[in-house]
Amino acid sequence: MLMFLFLVVALVVVVAAVTLAVVGGGESAALPEAAPERLADPLPAHRPVNRDDVETLRFPVAVRGYRMADVDDALGRLGAEIAERDARIAGLEVALAGARASAPPSLDKHPRHPEDEQR
Repeated sequence: MLMFLFLVVALVVVVAAVTLAVVGGGESAALPEAAPERLADPLPAHRPVNRDDVETLRFPVAVRGYRMADVDDALGRLGAEIAERDARIAGLEVALAGARASAPPSLDKHPRHPEDEQR
């Protein structure tokens, strides 16, 4: 019986020592905080975004899906560039319509394309 009690006490001491070692009881310094994983903006800043940029865009996965801030930033950037392109296209179409209206009929020697008539 004395041997059994000795083995139980020894087992408790070993389990306590292992637990303290794992938890870090012997070390007083805490682990440094890890920086949150953020999207390293893969969209090019020096040129407009193209289709390949959008197709290769990947977001880091968070606990419950994607980080909302990363997705919002990318969608905001894409929305701004699309709005800018739409405004430029509209301006160019107005300028083209004005140029066609002010051009004398004799200078319009080129036949119009079917795409132009659909607009």
